[in-house]
Amino acid sequence: MSETLVAILLGIVEGITEFLPVSSTGHLILASELMGYDSATWGMFNVVIQLGAILAVVVLYWRTFWAVAEGLIKLNPVSIRFVRNLLIAFIPAAVIGLALHKHIEALLGEPMVVAWALVIGGIAILVVERLVKNPTIHGIAEIPLVRTIGIGFIQCIAMIPGVSRSGATIMGALSLGVERRTAAEFSFFLAIPTMLGATVLELAKNHDAIVSARVGWDEIAIGFVTAFIVAIVVIKAFVGIVSKHGFAPFAWYRIAAGIAAIAWLSLR
Repeated sequence: MSETLVAILLGIVEGITEFLPVSSTGHLILASELMGYDSATWGMFNVVIQLGAILAVVVLYWRTFWAVAEGLIKLNPVSIRFVRNLLIAFIPAAVIGLALHKHIEALLGEPMVVAWALVIGGIAILVVERLVKNPTIHGIAEIPLVRTIGIGFIQCIAMIPGVSRSGATIMGALSLGVERRTAAEFSFFLAIPTMLGATVLELAKNHDAIVSARVGWDEIAIGFVTAFIVAIVVIKAFVGIVSKHGFAPFAWYRIAAGIAAIAWLSLR
């Protein structure tokens, strides 16, 4: 399979899965196993193209970011709380991610961990959806500081590949009284500092490997643009699905995909 085609396929996988509660990293790891490519060679590619999906959030929600920026200049309390909540929720992932970086990297090479995490995460989503009723928080700026900290720590569970950063963030927010749409959008916005931080860390730690890597900047650019375009479509559809049907469809997908992956990995 040509490197260009691999770049397009991985860009599609990233764009589809980054903001759905199904684990983009987990799917990229399983894709590496399925297609038989060298995951070590393409590992940096997988990290960098996530910025394409993040850019989709900036483009789709530019009015929100513009309004928040104007509010900060005017010292608007709502804008200040909005930014405060994003930064506070980001801190646990930054601290714990740096502390456990080597252990996290080791898990990235374990596709069976991903498969089981998909199944367990799907069951967890169904449980949270059933137990959580009558959310009281509508709006990111309205999330109390203590609950924001809780969401930040819950997001750290996603350091286990296959758990899903967006899934952990959304389920954490739901369990703490945040309504569905706000929980989903909070996960979108929180992805920006989280994934930027992860990308900068990987670039800094693997600079020499990037320079000498077989995967070139052409492939990275193709994957980046592909992830960006696909993510725009997926985010729009995701918000609509969640508003009407909740997160159960994604939970059942996780369970089915995880079981299929466990069976395939056990028999190959």
